[in-house]
Amino acid sequence: MEKIRLGLIGDNIAASRAPRLYAIAGGMRGVEITYDLLVPADLGVGFDALFERCAAGEYHGLNITYSYKERAAARVAFESPLVRAIGAVNTIVFAADGPRGFNTDHTGFITAWRARFAPARPGVVCQVGAGGVGRAVAFGLAKLGAAAIRLFDLDRARAESLATALRDARPETEVTTPESLDEAASGARGIVNCSPVGMVGHEGTPVPAGLMEGAEWAFDAVYTPVDTRFLADAAAAGLATLSGYELFFEQGQDCIEIFLGARVDRARIRQALADPR
Repeated sequence: MEKIRLGLIGDNIAASRAPRLYAIAGGMRGVEITYDLLVPADLGVGFDALFERCAAGEYHGLNITYSYKERAAARVAFESPLVRAIGAVNTIVFAADGPRGFNTDHTGFITAWRARFAPARPGVVCQVGAGGVGRAVAFGLAKLGAAAIRLFDLDRARAESLATALRDARPETEVTTPESLDEAASGARGIVNCSPVGMVGHEGTPVPAGLMEGAEWAFDAVYTPVDTRFLADAAAAGLATLSGYELFFEQGQDCIEIFLGARVDRARIRQALADPR
């Protein structure tokens, strides 16, 4: 049986379901996958040192999650101009000529959104959070034909940086950076959370329930836990919701293809993941 070693670099990842996802996928392809959870603080090293350790070791590739996707982009060759424009990577393959970066958050979000909401378009979207996953999702919203994207981040410079990248790559998309969340959410059809608020260790919600009134749909990039307060508030306000679990699942399928060189049966993986054993 072929054996490959993969890892996930991120903070607060003890509850990640990625190890099980890859174990299932590997079993379906006859590949034994070792999947390590790598938290820089727990290992007593910084991201760059940990990345170098993995690159010099026996790793076939890595997944990257909060809060290192933008930093990882500086360490790789880009597989496409689009991923370069996004400026964040969540998937890396250590090739003979050096590490190559991919962004399956972008492709996974588009697949998940279309499966839940197509043939509708996103409309005007309020997006909270402009970090690594926020960059992938915002570019995905532009690809899906969003009428306008309003970016709000407590770090205003981060929101402006993403807005500039989006305008350069997608000049047909209206992109603004409102000064307040109230302004960003007012009249929006879609409400999107790409901040860490709501994940295990960052409890709460980034958007007060009252600001969701009048919107039609909501997406939360958080998937641990799956049922976030943000999504509960959105459902209570009558919005159609899309869970971060769907992003996790769909981006994972694209990662599997990158790492294993072949697709696997999505339905079988979904069923196996749902099995608590």
